[in-house]
Amino acid sequence: MDEIRLISLPKIQDRRGNLSFVEEWRHVPFEIKRSYWIYDVPGGTERGGHAYKENSEFIVALSGSFDVVLHDGEKEWRYSLNRSYYGLLVPKLVWRRMENFSTNSLALVLSSTAYDSDDYIYDFDDFKLITHEK
Repeated sequence: MDEIRLISLPKIQDRRGNLSFVEEWRHVPFEIKRSYWIYDVPGGTERGGHAYKENSEFIVALSGSFDVVLHDGEKEWRYSLNRSYYGLLVPKLVWRRMENFSTNSLALVLSSTAYDSDDYIYDFDDFKLITHEK
């Protein structure tokens, strides 16, 4: 599960509207312990700006669009999420930042662990030291 990747979700098309879903262990490679969503983000605001020691996440743009900027301590990647039928798998020990939220965007985040404030790494220099130790 240590690889960053986009994962396509089922898309069931119907004249009445489309339906997509996500299941633990089938679409995401972990048991879902927590889910949260980010919305009403003011223009120009960034979210995230941290990494996790143990938690992995799966991020989906349910509505609108936003960018997820990831860093492994050496290299940076940018993913633009704008469809509700795929999501981004972000493993533990990857720095993440979310930006460029469109009006009325809605981000769903599925987590592999319950909330634990001790799991967060907020200092990028500390993060780089930890990733070089592994």
